Amino acid sequence: MRVGLDVGGTKTDAVAVDDDGRLLGRVRLATERGSGGVVRTVVAAVDLLTAEAGVRRAAISTVGIGMPGQVRPGTARVVHAVNLGVEELDLAAALEPVLHVPVGVENDVKAAALGAHALHGPGGSMAYLNLGTGIAAAIVADGVLWRGGRGTAGEVGHISVDPAGPLCRCGQRGCIEAFAGGGALAERWGRSGALPVRDVFDAADGGDPRALLLRASLARGVAAAIRVLVLTADADAVVLGGGITALGERLRTDVAAELTRSAAASPFMRSLRLDERVRLLPAGSPAAAFGAALIGAAHDSEEVLARG
Repeated sequence: MRVGLDVGGTKTDAVAVDDDGRLLGRVRLATERGSGGVVRTVVAAVDLLTAEAGVRRAAISTVGIGMPGQVRPGTARVVHAVNLGVEELDLAAALEPVLHVPVGVENDVKAAALGAHALHGPGGSMAYLNLGTGIAAAIVADGVLWRGGRGTAGEVGHISVDPAGPLCRCGQRGCIEAFAGGGALAERWGRSGALPVRDVFDAADGGDPRALLLRASLARGVAAAIRVLVLTADADAVVLGGGITALGERLRTDVAAELTRSAAASPFMRSLRLDERVRLLPAGSPAAAFGAALIGAAHDSEEVLARG
């Protein structure tokens, strides 16, 4: 049994799968903040999964974890996971003595991309575009993550598409994230609410002029990210995931319309059929946790090779 965990800022989604990729169990629980809290959350999730499957911990062969922050290549060390209250944490050092199995770790968006490709993607290449508080992407080709020379492949959120556009938190103007990130959109909306982006869409449906502009801004930013991903990686499909995709067809329809509109004057862009490549991650998909399980399995294989 292989365990994969998607450790988020508020909740952790955990799955157990067998060697053939079949889902054996799934649990969700609140995430504790801080380094110690994250470790306790992972251990609690593993225990819940084994109880659900009716097996002992010894039945687990690997654990994979996807979480926010930067993961140093070749390690299980996470840094700057700000929304978890973690500045630096070596998850292998903290968990392997407790769980007695190899622990692999990856950035949450990259883990979700692997899971989305395995569960919902095409056989060739796929770009996963995560639409949440920020914007990030990851590219998978034939089941393998493309990380780039320094691990920054897919950081499309900070590509400036309008030098005169809104100010981005990174210091540039007109970044894709400044147009389409949930955090930036909520700041520009400036009204309190549990789900500001949904409120923007609802107000736009009612004809609110400011909401209409912000809704169009989101579609423009997402469409720009899709163009970048297809023009640089020629991905067969671009799968949209993240919290903003809870908008469902309202989001997909807006983005498809913006891609069609922006390609109207270019026969080349029309030939790429960008609107036809866009897919939404199905609601409730365990893609992120499933991808983490794949990360754990791959890490185990690398350890075997490294040890001869």
